[in-house]
Amino acid sequence: MKMLTRLRQRFGTRQAMSANRWAVLDVESSGLDPRHDRLIAIACVALHFEQGQPRIHFGDSFEVVLRQPDLPHDKANILLHGIGVGAQRGGVEPQAALQSLEHWLADAPLVAFHAAFDESLVQRAMQSVLGHRLANPWVDLDPVAAALQPKVQARSLDEWLDHFGIQCAVRHQAAADTLATAELLLKLWPAARMQLGSVEFGALQRLATQGRWLQR
Repeated sequence: MKMLTRLRQRFGTRQAMSANRWAVLDVESSGLDPRHDRLIAIACVALHFEQGQPRIHFGDSFEVVLRQPDLPHDKANILLHGIGVGAQRGGVEPQAALQSLEHWLADAPLVAFHAAFDESLVQRAMQSVLGHRLANPWVDLDPVAAALQPKVQARSLDEWLDHFGIQCAVRHQAAADTLATAELLLKLWPAARMQLGSVEFGALQRLATQGRWLQR
């Protein structure tokens, strides 16, 4: 997924809203504490459903770097996600970025790996900048995977990607991690269909609750 233009950063590309559109999301941050660290970048890709089968829709995606005018220089953090000081200082103003995210998402439910981290950062930023939180439901793919594949000894996204042979172009880069997470969901989908029959988002949320008991 290539870096999007500034126009697309501001407005994204959005398809018609329906129950057949989910969004896979990943973020980059200034650190690992979602209660205090800053949201730096957000990337999303949509899943469109055809006859109950999800497909990654590359033309329906969103990516933005939020402007960080006074972010301290943290070389280790920058080396991890690759978003340099210049890119952060030249990013999109947080209000415009988060409004664009909300517009692009519409009513799509959200899927993320270790979703609590992403959700906390996004919702804290939404509340701080826009004065409200996203109403979209979330599901964590990590415990979903544990519930669907209980014999697999995997804890991290890297281990799940290795298990399924999924290649991630650049780990810890939001757009690449988002695409890898979406591909992981597609790999898990046959097991979900076998276990659940018709896979609804609420059923995945219930699976996530079950999977938390199975994780080691």
